[in-house]
Amino acid sequence: MHGSEGRETVDSGAIRRRLALAVAVLTAAGAFALAVPGSAEAASGCAGRQVRTLSLGAGSVHVYKRDSYVCAVTVASKPGARRTMSVSIQARGNRAVVDKGRYKLLAGPVTVHAGHRCVRVKGTIGGRSVSSGWILC
Repeated sequence: MHGSEGRETVDSGAIRRRLALAVAVLTAAGAFALAVPGSAEAASGCAGRQVRTLSLGAGSVHVYKRDSYVCAVTVASKPGARRTMSVSIQARGNRAVVDKGRYKLLAGPVTVHAGHRCVRVKGTIGGRSVSSGWILC
């Protein structure tokens, strides 16, 4: 018997093609996950789990928590013309972190390190506003 008998030859071209296909599938899956916000995190830009939703009528403020961080974003229910929108989050004893401007869809996200302190979240869309009071204590 010769040394090469009984061994299967590996087609390096086939391996490269399979790897290229796998990379293409994974890339497409990643792009789809970003394009279609299947998770609240993808839709808001906030990490963590959603812990509160504050209704504004013209939209809502979503509050997320991950470890010692709290994040909030104001989202209009219908995108349209630019309008004044804001979101702010304040850990008790600290200054508020604010994002305010003229936006079509959302203001934020804003994130604070809250530790074990209460936070206050506020949001506005046009002339409507909402405040959570002190939460997550």
